Amino acid sequence: GNEVWAIDTWREHVDAIREHGLRVEGASGDRVVRLHATTDPAEVGTAALVVIATKAMDVEAAARSARTLVGPATAVLTIQNGLGSADRVGRVLGEERLLVGVAGGFGASIVGPGHVHHNGWELVRLGEHHGPASPRLQRVAEVWRGAGFRVRTYDDIDQPVWEKLVCNVAFSGPCAILGWTIGEVVAEPAAWSVAARCATEAHEVAVARGLRLEIRDPVEHARAFGAAIPGARPSVLLDLLAGRRSEIGVINGAIPDAAREVGLAAPWNETVTALVLAREAAAVARRLP
Repeated sequence: GNEVWAIDTWREHVDAIREHGLRVEGASGDRVVRLHATTDPAEVGTAALVVIATKAMDVEAAARSARTLVGPATAVLTIQNGLGSADRVGRVLGEERLLVGVAGGFGASIVGPGHVHHNGWELVRLGEHHGPASPRLQRVAEVWRGAGFRVRTYDDIDQPVWEKLVCNVAFSGPCAILGWTIGEVVAEPAAWSVAARCATEAHEVAVARGLRLEIRDPVEHARAFGAAIPGARPSVLLDLLAGRRSEIGVINGAIPDAAREVGLAAPWNETVTALVLAREAAAVARRLP
């Protein structure tokens, strides 16, 4: 019952959605969804809710382009991997309207123009950027629930951000280096030992920062996450395969900086990040004319 617009810079993707609808397949089934789509935000008008779901390196450009959508009562929900994106969106569109989302256990990817796929159908976590859950947040949560999602709201959004980050660092870097799926990394003992150490470092940093995580064992937490979507390939790997820049800097690459702030070190994440950046540079160079 909601008027939904998809806004994207990829012209072929938008044209396919406008002409044929958006094909969504995976754990939720296989169907074609009709929705509005455009490359021009000015075509939309003022929105009640703006969802920014770009890669971390594109959030500021997306936020700037979303200014025409924002009115006095507009809520802005930003959903990215890793650390730091919400602060950048808030500086552009205003901290007072900002909500943060964490999408976990979906393993989503774009198959082609107008066609998306997701391996899992898990949980969307929502919170105010600063402060406890508000009536506004609960209204936004009900919109997502009405669309069929399982949703949980939080008084401290840093908790689910770091709980997902523990899983992201386990798989984003190792999968990208090896070119493997999540399930393949879990199944191979040597690969899993590196993934487990990355997850453990992230958990240690979160605890040292005073966060109250619902994780008793970070290694088993990451293993359970991976077991739910074994065929998924993390977005960092998909970016390398496509010759694009990746988000490794805000995922594995964010852990060493956060560790130094609390007097710790994160050598496993630091090494994995360096190796991914080396692969990324070669992949981007091959794609350049």
